[in-house]
Amino acid sequence: MFDSAPLSEVEAVVDRVESAGGQAFVSRGGQRVVIGVHGDVEQLNLASMRGVAEVARVSEPYTLVSRQNHHSRSSVSVRDVVIGGGEPVLIAGPCAVESFEQTLSAALMAQEAGAKVLRGGAFKPRTSPYAFQGLGEIGLEILAEVRDETGLPVVTEVVDAGDVELVAHYADMLQVGTRNAQNFNLLRRLGEVGKPVLLKRGMSSTIDEWLLAAEYIAQSGNLDIVLCERGIRTFETATRNTLDISAVPIVQNLSHLPVVVDPSHAGGRRDLVVPLTRAAVAVGADGVIVDVHADPGAALCDGPQALIREDLAELAASMRFFHGARAELEFAV
Repeated sequence: MFDSAPLSEVEAVVDRVESAGGQAFVSRGGQRVVIGVHGDVEQLNLASMRGVAEVARVSEPYTLVSRQNHHSRSSVSVRDVVIGGGEPVLIAGPCAVESFEQTLSAALMAQEAGAKVLRGGAFKPRTSPYAFQGLGEIGLEILAEVRDETGLPVVTEVVDAGDVELVAHYADMLQVGTRNAQNFNLLRRLGEVGKPVLLKRGMSSTIDEWLLAAEYIAQSGNLDIVLCERGIRTFETATRNTLDISAVPIVQNLSHLPVVVDPSHAGGRRDLVVPLTRAAVAVGADGVIVDVHADPGAALCDGPQALIREDLAELAASMRFFHGARAELEFAV
């Protein structure tokens, strides 16, 4: 159904499905309303109902995010920034918010390189209880102040279902980190909050598990989801994680959702971020999300992978080059 469909038409479809003993899950995102239907409803003639644009049978377990359900690929708007609109989007900023000055300097460097969205962590789920855990609400306030200064919309991580309302009050997009990729209570809550979601792949999640995590968000009413491949845990120790670059085209074939790549957390080293970004853009990622810090040696979190101004210039040039080369190749084919 189109997003302009009146509520009465949506409710009429839901009522018909439920009257036949089925289940209907309404999700909104972009320019559409998708009603996922479970149950034996083949005789209901839903295609003839007012407002119904298409009826499609979906065999995948992730009904709402499946490409079978929505044949063309989706885009997600974060304020006025469109992810999945054709040109890859650069999302950049400090891994952790430490102060207003540090966050603003990182944001200005990112913006200078062409970043369209500011990332920054106010809540930091860390493996060690002794590591910097973030500034909490003070960090959110800093991100909002930097957004006011730069105009960059903000994406930041939420780590607890009880914090969703708080983080949504400050942020334009809510991030689910790898450790919470199967925190189902959090995922359901994010489906209800009405803000776009950046869903990172769990460090040990299969692609099906990743897409089913997205389905939890969609089933709760939110289809404005961007998937993020950030590397998976393997036996290899030369890098922080192993970037599964093949996941990008695979997921784009399976799901209509945009897919971005996090080369910072995949490689864990500054010298790997630009090469991994080249690979991500060349394979068709809808964007990349990277760490930035004016003084990586003094960073309280993930300094070894943070980019400085010169790195960002090289990264931005690489993104333009490989996106252009890919577009030319697709045109020629």
